[in-house]
Amino acid sequence: MASKLNAFFVNFFLLVLSVLLFALPQPNLISLHGFPFLAYIAFVPLFLLVRRISFKSSFVWGGMYGLLSYCLFTYWLGVFHPLAMYVIGILYFFWLLCIIPLLKLADSAFPKRGDILQWVIWIGYEYVKTLGFNGYSYGIIGYSQWTLPSVIGIASIFGVWGVSALVVFPSAWIAGAFKDGCAGPVKTWGTGVRSFAARNYGYAIAWGVCFCAALVYGTVKQQDWTAKDSVPIALIQPNSDPWMGGIAAYKKDFETLTRLSDQALEAHPETALVVWPETAFIPRIDWHYRYREDRESWELVSRLLQYLDSAPVPFVLGNDDAVMGPLESGDLGRLDYNAVFLFRPGENVNPPRPERYRKMHLVPFTEHFPYRKWLPWVYDLLIANDTHFWEKGSDPAVFSAAGLVFSTPICFEDTFGYISRRFVRSGARAIVNLTNDAWAKSLPCQYQHLSMAVFRAVENRVPLVRSTASGQTCFVDPDGRVTAMAPPSEPAYLAGRIPLVSDYSPTLYTRWGDVWGIAFFAVSCMGLIAAVLTKLRKVYEN
Repeated sequence: MASKLNAFFVNFFLLVLSVLLFALPQPNLISLHGFPFLAYIAFVPLFLLVRRISFKSSFVWGGMYGLLSYCLFTYWLGVFHPLAMYVIGILYFFWLLCIIPLLKLADSAFPKRGDILQWVIWIGYEYVKTLGFNGYSYGIIGYSQWTLPSVIGIASIFGVWGVSALVVFPSAWIAGAFKDGCAGPVKTWGTGVRSFAARNYGYAIAWGVCFCAALVYGTVKQQDWTAKDSVPIALIQPNSDPWMGGIAAYKKDFETLTRLSDQALEAHPETALVVWPETAFIPRIDWHYRYREDRESWELVSRLLQYLDSAPVPFVLGNDDAVMGPLESGDLGRLDYNAVFLFRPGENVNPPRPERYRKMHLVPFTEHFPYRKWLPWVYDLLIANDTHFWEKGSDPAVFSAAGLVFSTPICFEDTFGYISRRFVRSGARAIVNLTNDAWAKSLPCQYQHLSMAVFRAVENRVPLVRSTASGQTCFVDPDGRVTAMAPPSEPAYLAGRIPLVSDYSPTLYTRWGDVWGIAFFAVSCMGLIAAVLTKLRKVYEN
């Protein structure tokens, strides 16, 4: 009984340590930049836990790991939306409830090489979890290296999956070295380490060679982008409170936006483009211009149009693009799109005929829920908790202003590599992200989002800028270096220059996309099939 209790406490300690090491490499409450070097050992306790537990209990331990790790890592979801924390917690409870038993299967079927298969399975899982309606990129361990341009340079070839592969392998190898002893008391854990290292030093050497090659590549490929021709732009950060609604709050936000824009244009008269963040202006511009349902909203829209039409430069801004169209019921009604508008003074402002982009990848549950017919009670619950659903856009838009050719992923969209890749393949040579992370009231949330956005620049080797409601408004060069950033959580503007990539040559990632993520997933499937067949063969032989 005592030995079982001791084993449970050791397993529980490994679980807690695994949860902490999952969160700490990424931006967190202790360090907004995270502790990237911890990522290389982040999964050691998890892989040791897998070794110690039984296959039956792996489902429970896996579910607990998924629930606790994501609740700690994305704690800010509790503020973002009343149901968001529950949704993500439950989702990753079931994700890891499935993944940990697969890791256990790999370990038990291949006692000497299971660590390699576990490594492959984990990267394959990171890729698969970004797919579909529930796709969620937060928690991919490769993003923990976002402050190290020399390390993440290989993302231009492999995407974030290559960086994750480099980061996770040491955990698998180290855990493999201890696995013979870790199933017993802690004092036996050193048993077999030397023999494991003697048998498997080749893998460690191969990883070291790959890591050094990645560093050399990431360093050699860096350029002085300030020597390139560039376009001066101004990014506006109003520090608006998204939880404050009503026309009085919208007027106040408008006055803040125009005041900051005027300050930027006065201090930097060379500015050729001004960018406001996602949902910067709340009254629906097109809708209120056409239908004028509410006098105060129309008056505010009219003030905006007058301001934009008299401005010396084009403006990019986020707004609700509302149109009349057929509802799900078949009746005509208002359809809302989370959109970006490009206004050119004297051309398309009054009447408003802006160039526009409509958000294609909506946030699951909080912006989009496609299963109303099958799960009406979930839909009703979301509506009861003040959820505003949007329609999905379908086409990537490429804008051009002042010689800058760019696209505008909205908020959550820049956490997915395939979206920015699609924009670049459509002709964009810069990424202008409009974001509102103020909903969460959390600096770690904002930095976690930034850490993923940095990869979009590196993957496609194009510059990226972010105009956010409260932070992090910044400039990122094609090598992933954050070259300028506005102070978070205060009204500010950020003026700078974005390099023109006129001689653009597509990166291998831009050409191939997430082929390496797919490859890891495919190999993990083949490895698991082999593991099942191996276990069945052993059962048959016995």
